[in-house]
Amino acid sequence: MIEGSILKMLDDQHRQGVEGKRPLNFGVYYKNTLVALCHALEDSILSSDCVPVVITAFQQGKWYLQEADRYGDIAQEAQHIVIMARPDAGFAEHPTSQQSNVDLVSLAPDDPVAQEWHLIIVSPEYTAMVLCQELSDQDYGFQGRPQADIERKFYGFWTFEPRLVMETAELAIAKIGEYDSALQQQLTTQIESIKQAIQRGGEACLPMADRLSDIVLRVIDYLQLHSGDSPQSSPSIVEESAHSSRKLDTNLLSNELQAFLRVAQLMDQADMNNPLAGAEVAALAEALGQLVDLPGWQLHRLRLAGILHRLAFLQNAESILNPQTSSRPAAEVTTLEADVPPSCPLIMGTQVLRTMPRLRAIATIITHQSEWWNGQGEPAHLSGDEIPLESRILGLSTCFQEHLARLDPDNNSDDRFGGEIQPEILQSALAECAAQSGERWDPKLVEVLTLLVNGLSQGLSLSVSVPKIAAGLWMTDSRMEAAALSTSR
Repeated sequence: MIEGSILKMLDDQHRQGVEGKRPLNFGVYYKNTLVALCHALEDSILSSDCVPVVITAFQQGKWYLQEADRYGDIAQEAQHIVIMARPDAGFAEHPTSQQSNVDLVSLAPDDPVAQEWHLIIVSPEYTAMVLCQELSDQDYGFQGRPQADIERKFYGFWTFEPRLVMETAELAIAKIGEYDSALQQQLTTQIESIKQAIQRGGEACLPMADRLSDIVLRVIDYLQLHSGDSPQSSPSIVEESAHSSRKLDTNLLSNELQAFLRVAQLMDQADMNNPLAGAEVAALAEALGQLVDLPGWQLHRLRLAGILHRLAFLQNAESILNPQTSSRPAAEVTTLEADVPPSCPLIMGTQVLRTMPRLRAIATIITHQSEWWNGQGEPAHLSGDEIPLESRILGLSTCFQEHLARLDPDNNSDDRFGGEIQPEILQSALAECAAQSGERWDPKLVEVLTLLVNGLSQGLSLSVSVPKIAAGLWMTDSRMEAAALSTSR
């Protein structure tokens, strides 16, 4: 990381052990991945009624020129746009730069921020950012910098998290102040006004909570649209082009998965009374799955279903770019869908997951978590062993965790299952689930949960950890595509 860069300053503020700060999770992104992400996040401005402050940093003026017309449209919707870049392409003369709410900051060639690529969007209704810097010559190694532009790699992360976006915006404004103190003061006033607007909505108010499905679908669509890109051909890299294309597609796929994780993370943060629901449900579901001897690949997707289980509560949304068709090749979709049990359209939030073939099995698990053993549940009124086993496990884990969060409101740390929770609270939560055994819950699974609770009461601990979202490839196991759910246990 470049000393003095915004990315490095933010990382320093989130080092392990810094009170009140969570260490950041970084990933490596190809250029086409970043272009897709930035376009998706920018278009969410154009499609909404938010009036954001937008702060960007381009490595070189020529990259801004490629986006200048686009930023002219964004300026019509934004409160203020500030663009940081080296003044090496004459972009100050572009019509966008002449708009009254657009300011340019010409970075010195040796300024560390001149090596970064940032997009920071701040409004009371919508926050998002991409924060990256290109790998150094040393990082690229003996192969050197790539010849194809889209194979360039960047180190950093992207997020919707309001507090983190605000914190980064303040660092960027401080950097702008080194060049223009009046602009710094103007931006500071605007950001403070946005903070106050969010706070007036209540402590649990988070931007865009009611539009998450639209935003995540936009990200997925853009990433899938870019998955067809391939490296520019040249005699020296023709033999490596197929391999490079696979690497680029894998990077895009990883970020599609990350998009869902980030939305689930934001939904957890919006619930001030139960902010670790996803991580704790995942740990419980995996533990129950182990006790009923599920194979490793089913445990893998059961854990992911636990992390994403709240997506069932997302509003319905159509595909933004391709509302009538999938962005995936038809042959691929047909092959994968052939093994997927019939899906139920009544749970609209899980339809968002089905935009990715790899997550269709996860969508099925989440869809049927609300079925009842006696057939009185939703959405398909399945009963008994008709309900997928993983859905039964997920539903029971979710209910038990919700009881624990209500009975133990002061324990919102990662240690709830690390010996910190009182046995009587565990038993009370278990009793509430057991009262519905045979009606709502599979009696055999309630027995398994009883065994797990007795172990927790006697000192057994479960590993509860928020996933490292930047490392999204942990989800791309080939068995994730398999959708045959076990219903016979």
